[in-house]
Formats: sequence, C-alpha cells, structure tokens
Amino acid sequence: MKAEQMGIPFQVLGGGTNVLISDLGIKGLVISLKKLTGIEVLKNDEFLNFWCFAGTPKSEVLRLFLKQKLQPAKMLAGLPGQVGGGVVMNAGVSENLTPREFSEIVEAVEVLRPDGHLEEISSKELKWAYRHCEGWHPGVITRVKILWPRTPDENVIPEVKALNLLRLKKQPLEWPSCGSVFRNPPLESAGNLIERAGLKGRSCGGAQISEKHANFIINRGQAKSSDIESLMQLCIREVKRQFSVDLKSEVVFLK
Repeated sequence: MKAEQMGIPFQVLGGGTNVLISDLGIKGLVISLKKLTGIEVLKNDEFLNFWCFAGTPKSEVLRLFLKQKLQPAKMLAGLPGQVGGGVVMNAGVSENLTPREFSEIVEAVEVLRPDGHLEEISSKELKWAYRHCEGWHPGVITRVKILWPRTPDENVIPEVKALNLLRLKKQPLEWPSCGSVFRNPPLESAGNLIERAGLKGRSCGGAQISEKHANFIINRGQAKSSDIESLMQLCIREVKRQFSVDLKSEVVFLK
C-alpha cells in the first residue's frame, strides 16, 4: 500500500457502525469500503456457501438467509453495519441464539496484504474472541466466505419478526447512536449496571444515556463526539465506584 510506504496514516471504514470519530476528524487517509459490495453464491447442495465483499450490508446477507429460512437470519436481524466490520468486531447478539456470533458462520476471509497480494485465511486460523477477531492482520479484509447447513426451519420468519419487535421495544432504534456502547462484563449486563448506577437519562450536550436501554448513548440533536465520550467516561467511573466492575468500550475511537 502506497500510503503505508509513504508513512501516511490510514484508516479503513465500512459503514462506521460502532465507531466514534473525534470532533477534530481523522488524521491521514480514510479508505471507505462502502461501495465494495456483492454476493457470489457457491454451488453446494448441503450448505448455503457464499463469498460476499466486505462492504456488503449485513441486511443483504440477512435477506439471503431469510429467503431460505435458515437460523442465522435471527442473529443478523439484530445487527447493523457491513460484513467486514462484522468479522473485525465478531459481531453478535445478546439473545441466546444459534448462531450467536459471526465466528459461527464465517468459513474464511480474504485479505489484501500491504504488498498487494490477496490471501485467503480459514476461520480456524483466526483468533475469535468476544467482540474481537485477530489473526488476519496486516492488511484489509476484502471478502468474507460464509457457510451454514441448508436445514430450513418454517419458524425462522415469524421468529425474526418477533425479535425485531422486541428490539424495537427494548432499544432506542428511533434515535441515532453508536449501537451498544460497552461490552457486557462476565455474568453481567453493561446496561443493567449503568441503570443501577442511576445514570439512565443523564445528558451531556446533545447526547443522552438512553432512558430505554442504558447501554445506548443517543444523539438527541447536534451531539458532539466529546459529549458522547464524556458520558462514556461517566459510566466507567460510576460503575467502577459503585460495583467495582471495569466497563470496556465496544465503540472504537478514531482521531
């Protein structure tokens, strides 16, 4: 990559889900994968197997699974953003579903290395963790290969509808936000801890800790990145002080 060879810092972005950008912007070059989209379904009678480009919205993959009434549709119905980011963040849902995380549906990734060549890496070679994936650096994820058994379930469509209604009821999806702000600590819910700390509804500038779900910080109009960061720091301090629990950000800071 010429930018790397020239010492120019660069950042790769899909749709910007779970990303908080500094009020001062990002230094260097920003590479957007938003238009790197498309799905190629492979011939396979036993499995739904396909390559999709990293910028493909998860909603397009959802439609593919939903059309064939397969279980991953239930997980994908709750996930915004693009497929590449789904791998990087090992995106998933809090509900007890199968599959529950991207690690369970990914067969391989294709990575563009700094020297310009493409390399395929199997899912088994990647290091999957809660909301994190390693083992594909250095480079940029360009395509993702997804695999799931062709075992249709007639209940998938009504269950997806029910899950969507539940999420609309529980999450402030009517407001712009970064999505879930903190990772859930072991055996705990970040939202529950923030609520018990008495922070639901707390505001800073145009940002507010949602009164519907405390692990969402919503933009009620003209919120700055610094407003959101101030509320995040408040949550971290108070949850640590009251419950001796360290909250870890699920949101990635870029500046």
